[in-house]
Amino acid sequence: MVESKVLRSCLAGGLSTCCAKTTTAPLERLKILFQAQNHHYKDMSIYQALKAIYKKEGTRGYYKGNGAMMVRVFPYGAIQFVSYEQFKDVFSHSFDNGHVGKILAGALAGFTACAFTYPLDVVRSRLAFQVADEQLYCGICQTLQQIFMTEGGISALYKGFMPTGLAMIPAVGLGFYAFESFKDFIVSMNGPMTRVHPVSGDTVLTASGGLVCGALSGASSQTVAYPLDVVRRRMQLAGSLADGHKYRGCISTFVTVYTENGIKRGLYRGLSINYLRVCPQVAVMFTVYELTKQLLEESSASE
Repeated sequence: MVESKVLRSCLAGGLSTCCAKTTTAPLERLKILFQAQNHHYKDMSIYQALKAIYKKEGTRGYYKGNGAMMVRVFPYGAIQFVSYEQFKDVFSHSFDNGHVGKILAGALAGFTACAFTYPLDVVRSRLAFQVADEQLYCGICQTLQQIFMTEGGISALYKGFMPTGLAMIPAVGLGFYAFESFKDFIVSMNGPMTRVHPVSGDTVLTASGGLVCGALSGASSQTVAYPLDVVRRRMQLAGSLADGHKYRGCISTFVTVYTENGIKRGLYRGLSINYLRVCPQVAVMFTVYELTKQLLEESSASE
């Protein structure tokens, strides 16, 4: 029973994360270009940059680095959701306050998944940052090898991991907590965004309910975590930037970005893209996860 629950969470988590990331891949790439101040798109609006990408690189330009992302996000999503379910069970017995347990479970789940898959995130950032006529990297394996051989071994593949780990607390911890809270509220209302599960008899979210809860949770958590995401991206891309020597440590990178670019144009640069990206992304992720789990439960019950 436990094994089948873990397997369902693993499959649903991996599938939901892949669907979510692919849905918003063009905005994800644009966010990376804006965060790291790519000189080709530095002073453009979102619309102008999207047009420029298409003109310069075609439709495939919107999905540059998406292959590396898919290789990473399936195991990332699987590990994250399985870890969350396990940590949530543990903390439900350790904390009388369920709110604290859910935040900690989400934070640790995100950190665990990130630790296993972080090098692929670095590769994905490098592939997404380069433009068509400035190719430095070609494919996942070649990029991994080049970073490892020329930038300091395994530590280079984990560059920026500290701000990423710190960002897990508000980004993933609050994200899971917010989703669970919105979900509990909507389920308690027993309205049109819920239905009765045919196997368990519990009230569960419909697709529309999952989309609403996911969008709200994504917007609230990412607003808090965004500056750390900028710091992480600058550190990941340090090897591709002429002034990359300035982005060596988490604190020094944070101070450099704030000093040189300020809050709006530095630490929160690309936030508007992030809202457009995160709200549908998290909405799709949680919706697909909930519906896939429900479908797998129904399938296993009918066997």
